[in-house]
Amino acid sequence: MSSENIYDVITVGTATRDVFLTSPFFRVISDKKHFIKNGFPTGEAQCFALGGKIEIAEPILTTGGGAANAAVAFSRQGLKTAALIKIGRDESAKNILDELNKENVSVLTVEDPKKGTAFSTVLLAPGGERTILVYRGASENLKIKEIPFQKLKARWAYIVPGKISLPVMGKIFNHFHKNGTLIAFNPSKHFIEIGMKRLKPFLAKSKALILNREEASILTGVNYQKENEIFKKLDEIAPGIVAMTDGPNGVLVSDGRRVCRAGVFKEKKVVDRTGAGDAFGSGFVAGLVQKGEVCGKGLCRLGNVEYAIRLGSANATSVIEHIGAKAGILTKREFEKSPRWKRLT
Repeated sequence: MSSENIYDVITVGTATRDVFLTSPFFRVISDKKHFIKNGFPTGEAQCFALGGKIEIAEPILTTGGGAANAAVAFSRQGLKTAALIKIGRDESAKNILDELNKENVSVLTVEDPKKGTAFSTVLLAPGGERTILVYRGASENLKIKEIPFQKLKARWAYIVPGKISLPVMGKIFNHFHKNGTLIAFNPSKHFIEIGMKRLKPFLAKSKALILNREEASILTGVNYQKENEIFKKLDEIAPGIVAMTDGPNGVLVSDGRRVCRAGVFKEKKVVDRTGAGDAFGSGFVAGLVQKGEVCGKGLCRLGNVEYAIRLGSANATSVIEHIGAKAGILTKREFEKSPRWKRLT
């Protein structure tokens, strides 16, 4: 692959316009006995008084979406980055493009003349818990004929598919795989629910797979508590490195032969958990890219994996200390120069 017009990373997925609403009157209430049987599977609900006016703080306008968030993370690490996204022809689209341009991200834009740009309203409670109201709009409507395949040239592709259709994602995976691009796959809830059988061709082409423990359990059909069996099943299908995040318990990473376990960086204050998963995944893969790590079965260099885990974890910790999915994303200098990010707990 010629180095001319080749990106270090191309992200593929969604971009959204986000508005964050905060109020001391947004309350999180737990009542497993009654909530679960009434359609609230976690047994918790974010509540406010019905029928009245709720005072809020000044709304915070930002942008999000997996592909946009990840692209900013890669760019701030000094990597030549592009993002393939579908947006509408509206003010929200302009906001997204302006922000990505400021972050030195090349935008491979597909415009939808009929549907609006994806939009999220985030109701943020005082403890960092949030409820997200989502309009997916143009983001999930990407069509094969719209994709500028001739421009999709990169060393790595970071794919966060949202609800883009399976056939479209299949074409994108095949294009990257055929052209020698290494694929990092962070499947959305929609893709996890598609099931292992239909997802196997995607996993087989992935050099890095990032998902959380709950997603890994659902995808493999293995009990949440049986981490070794989860990894055994994933390692049989995914030929590269598998990173499984486990919330405050840290992360487990398998290269097919060894499983590494790492803790977390202690946050100063949890402000907003939006974008933490994107921040870890893109930071982890940025570390692999920077170290030139291409994992086969049992061939990962542990020092490089440790660096990638630290970068991903630091990125996620910094993001949850800020409102919005991008404000806390670390630059290369911020990560490498700060003593805070040298050692995981």
